[in-house]
Amino acid sequence: MNDTSVQVQTTPSQTERSRGGSPLVERKYLLTFILITSLFALWGFANDITNPMVAAFQTLMELSAAKASMVQFAFYGGYATMAVPAALFIRKYSYKVGVLIGLGLYAVGAFLFIPAAQFQQFTFFCVSLYILTFGLAFLETSANPFILSLGAKENSTRRLNLAQAFNPVGSLSGMAVASFIVLPNLISDRRDAAGQILFHGLSEAEKANIRVHDLAIIRDPYVAIGLVVLVMFVIIALTKMPSLKGEQVANVSARTTLSRLWHNRIYRNGVFAQVLYVAAQIMVWTFIIQYADHLGIDKATAQRYNILAMSLSLTGRFLGTYIMKYINQRRLLGLFGVGATLCTLGAICIEGMWGLYSLVCISLFMSIMFPSIYGIALENVSAEDTSLGAAFLVMAIVGGALMPPLQGLIIDQQEILGWPAVNVSFILPLVCFVMITIYGYQTFKMREA
Repeated sequence: MNDTSVQVQTTPSQTERSRGGSPLVERKYLLTFILITSLFALWGFANDITNPMVAAFQTLMELSAAKASMVQFAFYGGYATMAVPAALFIRKYSYKVGVLIGLGLYAVGAFLFIPAAQFQQFTFFCVSLYILTFGLAFLETSANPFILSLGAKENSTRRLNLAQAFNPVGSLSGMAVASFIVLPNLISDRRDAAGQILFHGLSEAEKANIRVHDLAIIRDPYVAIGLVVLVMFVIIALTKMPSLKGEQVANVSARTTLSRLWHNRIYRNGVFAQVLYVAAQIMVWTFIIQYADHLGIDKATAQRYNILAMSLSLTGRFLGTYIMKYINQRRLLGLFGVGATLCTLGAICIEGMWGLYSLVCISLFMSIMFPSIYGIALENVSAEDTSLGAAFLVMAIVGGALMPPLQGLIIDQQEILGWPAVNVSFILPLVCFVMITIYGYQTFKMREA
């Protein structure tokens, strides 16, 4: 949560006065804040139009849940691959250049859906998503610390929570496109009166024709967002951004930075907490559709529960940003962790619609977790270490690549000890939320000590 300008030590009373009097975003940074904040919506769209594609590819390409989850492995694996190279690039150049590279890669990955749909290769789609998320890694590694530095340090976590509140706006847009444009028009998801998918009983020739149609339906939203991304590229390229001290730190060796980061306990544990959070988030949002499918709900209808979940996340993000004026963000992280844990227990232990409602309600408590962990972890990281420190927090998104395939393997078992496997599979996010709760309370106690 470091300001990338000169670091100033303040007493608690000074900090409290700053909270009351310092603007969340200074006037001179307002245009930059608005433009960079808009990027949060762009990667939110990509994240949450992609989540339901796991279920769509599973049916259309006739894959197991575990193999279909390779969509998430490719998507979040791109973050893991590119986050640190992006940070090293930003250390040498600037946040703005990092943003432009990110937008360029985002557009390339989106446009690769055109040949992917033409060749009808699942692997090609995964490669396209992998390249697209190279761009998202550049964007997140640039945008998050950029937002932190656009104003007073004591307001930085609240400022990041406000910017991150527009991530669910993009996510809701992606979910809406998936729910009302993509999924209802997939011929492969049509069902009989008993709720069984008709696609599996068709001839190979009929399946081939349906694949041509359905892959075009999946392709078009990615091409459209690619065009939007190109427009943003031009706007940001032509806009003058403030030059902030600490952006260019080429004189500080990466080895020195890594050593300092490793010995920073709050930061080190924060990276681990972020891995767990992203894993939990992706599992919850990806497998709502499978959970609903077990109850006989079709994909298009099930995706509406995802939209409800994201609406709760958006509400929680704005509410949490306001509450942070009165409750320390570390304590609030712990409290929200408890709420997420209880809702996940409901999703595991309750069969039927009330279990689904519990699963949806998890999103209310997940809302503040990503930006809060991010801000807490960077709170005591020096300015010259911020870009690389931010990179590992973005790289922590690899949790979204590793855990969903494991959850998919559990779901493929259909039943475990007489209990629906899809319910049992949410033990994985349950463990994640327990650990995040512990991180919130541990860091709060360390601050109070």
